[in-house]
Amino acid sequence: MGRFRPPESPGSKYITPEGARRLRAELDELWRIERPRVTQAVAEAAAQGDRSENAEYTYGKRRLREIDRRVRFLRKRLEGMVTVEQRPSDPTRVYFGAWVSLERDDGELVRYRIVGPDEIDLAPEHISMDSPLGRALLRRSLDDAVTVEVPGGTRTYVVVEIRYERPPSAR
Repeated sequence: MGRFRPPESPGSKYITPEGARRLRAELDELWRIERPRVTQAVAEAAAQGDRSENAEYTYGKRRLREIDRRVRFLRKRLEGMVTVEQRPSDPTRVYFGAWVSLERDDGELVRYRIVGPDEIDLAPEHISMDSPLGRALLRRSLDDAVTVEVPGGTRTYVVVEIRYERPPSAR
């Protein structure tokens, strides 16, 4: 088998205003602060002479490639993003941006926010709308049950609350 791997699809193009601000801030930080700092360090390391045995130069060049790769990704990703700022016309159903409280089949209550795939690292209670649970929850109403395949088998959730603003504990 060869090393070629087809590119992964980037996922949904929806993002919350908070997520868009965070990605733009990361892009700005990389381009205006981190990249010039690393470029300066590489120039200083190159001025020391023999580059083949210069660890600072080698590491700096590698870090520049990583920064440039991330900058290209963020620019391309942000270019096609759709920022969802308004609440849905039917707030009794689960749509993008909703905070959803669920009761698991073992009786435990869990709360998730349905977000885009670029935002799932913002908080542990954020789940992607492209995840199996996220897809199963979309367009559901209160008291609807959803069953999702998990590594240990199947799990059933019941929708017990749908909100479209930050929960009081997260403000």
